[in-house]
Amino acid sequence: MRVEGRETKIASDLLAHYDVHARRLPWRAPPGANAADPYRVWLSEVMLQQTTVAAVGPYFDKFTRRWPAVADLAAAPDADLMAAWAGLGYYARARNLLACARAVVRDHGGRFPDTEEGLRALPGVGAYTAAAVAAIAFGRRAVVVDANVERVVARLFAIDTPLPAARPAIRAAADRITPDARAGDFAQAMMDLGATICTPRSPACAICPLRQDCAAFATADPAAFPVKAAKKAKPHRLGHGWWIERDGHVWLVRRPDKGLLGGMRALPSSDWSTAPDPTPPVAADWTRVAQPVGHVFTHFSLALSMHHAHVEAHATPLGAGEWWPVDSLGEAGLPTLFVRAAEAVRKDQDARNAKG
Repeated sequence: MRVEGRETKIASDLLAHYDVHARRLPWRAPPGANAADPYRVWLSEVMLQQTTVAAVGPYFDKFTRRWPAVADLAAAPDADLMAAWAGLGYYARARNLLACARAVVRDHGGRFPDTEEGLRALPGVGAYTAAAVAAIAFGRRAVVVDANVERVVARLFAIDTPLPAARPAIRAAADRITPDARAGDFAQAMMDLGATICTPRSPACAICPLRQDCAAFATADPAAFPVKAAKKAKPHRLGHGWWIERDGHVWLVRRPDKGLLGGMRALPSSDWSTAPDPTPPVAADWTRVAQPVGHVFTHFSLALSMHHAHVEAHATPLGAGEWWPVDSLGEAGLPTLFVRAAEAVRKDQDARNAKG
């Protein structure tokens, strides 16, 4: 759909602003260049899902140094990639990343498809990522709507239907203002506007290049958009975790491939429920850390009660696992929950040792 009238002005004003004020990010080509590397665009878009630019930057640099092309990533052992991803969260993305890279190499000769339809057919690539890569890497006209764009469009058109019901109207409005030319630059300009000016709270309307065409600005309360439905309280779950130490090593397991933190190294833990099984994986003289480790996942919060013990040289915990040197635990690639759990145990051990 071609933009007309007010919609044309929005696109042209925003692109003019972007040409001067575009954020310089390592996965981007300069404004107007239309020469972004599809691999770097795809990798950044996967990493940026529900994650800030500031958090992604060091990981993107680490990944592209270690795996500079999609073929390099496709050849990476699963364990190496999962360890490199540790701390970035939403670990299903890492598994999808590897599956997608391997499909690109296996089925497409190491070249990403250059259309939304072709990109959508890749493992783990949804509508948003396909549109973003098609527009930014290949210059295709695609309607790219992430959380920042959603907020900008809801304000531009003062869409007062609460989310998520408003999303079809927001996407239709985004379609109307997306130009045929420079669609990739336009998508990134909208993202930048939402990230730096049209922010969730206290938007900087005085310096916004679109304020004259913004319906929410005219209401004198632009921060009221998008309208959000009341959030339901997250369920709370409990769990037990075990630090099993032997001769300067701690017992680590690998979590099941499917499910939360799938495929990641971790400390052994119980099920996470309202009444978790407290049975430890090995008989020992257990000490419980007084304060549980709290963590918030997308759909629930967790309080993980940590227990620690030293075991004899012949003791072997139930199930598969590996003894990992305590002094190099930082190299194990533990997800954030278990990094914090390990820190809680070490702190408790130090406190008890200090008391003698």
